[in-house]
Amino acid sequence: MDGVLNVNKPAGWTSFDIVAFVRRHSGVKRVGHAGTLDPSAEGVLVVCLGQATRVLEYLLDVGKTYRARIHLGVATDTYDADGEVVRTSDTSSIGRNAVEQALDSLRGTISQKPPIYSALKREGTPLYKHARAGRNVEPEAREVHIYRLDLVDLDPPALTVEIDCGRGFYVRSFANDLGEKLGCGAHLEHLLRTRVGPFRLETAVGIDVLRGDFEDGTWADLVLPMDTVLLDWHAAILGGDNVENLRFGRSLDLAALQNKPATSLQAGTPCRAYSLEGKLIALLRYNGDAFWQPSKVLAGGIRNDF
Repeated sequence: MDGVLNVNKPAGWTSFDIVAFVRRHSGVKRVGHAGTLDPSAEGVLVVCLGQATRVLEYLLDVGKTYRARIHLGVATDTYDADGEVVRTSDTSSIGRNAVEQALDSLRGTISQKPPIYSALKREGTPLYKHARAGRNVEPEAREVHIYRLDLVDLDPPALTVEIDCGRGFYVRSFANDLGEKLGCGAHLEHLLRTRVGPFRLETAVGIDVLRGDFEDGTWADLVLPMDTVLLDWHAAILGGDNVENLRFGRSLDLAALQNKPATSLQAGTPCRAYSLEGKLIALLRYNGDAFWQPSKVLAGGIRNDF
């Protein structure tokens, strides 16, 4: 079974719990997820099965959407409701104008420090293990991007925002940064992920439904094709010599694709390649010199990665 499950992760489950659940009930050995959600968070978790695990890396760069409830006036060491309170402040003087100004300063490309209690590694050890051991390890700030940030509701001392963001963004850090901007401290009270690339909450399957479908044997109907992740790429159907060249990792001449008048190809442009039977068999990259180089062969190839 090769494909993708769009799962609605419930609170209290880790992302690995979901992977283990799918692996156990499906019988598929190779199962992975794209984009970890904290145990207390809910929403879209993309789970890949079989050869679809080889396209997980392409989900890392897709946009994500979150709905976050942030509690003002209480800061915690983990930046969420599971942590120890490290600061409390009066928020009675903070109004909508102050909140809107603080949000304005956090839109676009910003510098953000990941939470110390996170799975990011330093010297091969997750930061949260350093923190629990009492080691003073400061996370390095990195550039992240917020494409959209809307104030959905303001119910002091809490507010709800909806965020469209890119790779590497931590909503917990955003909540903490907002509290610092307002001078009162804050933490993430609740988080719901509503989108990962093309996968949306409206079409995600809940655990109870998935469990029932595993029991009656209909779960395969929920599995989406692995190329759902890649539908914004160029596409080509291969036959004859190109399939043979693909087997040995040779460059391919796809003149029909290169000669499209509306297409301006740059080196590194990706393409999904299909067999004559319509099966996704390879992922290609344009080498900038009129040829396409296989980067992954998903079926029918002697080599897998080039």
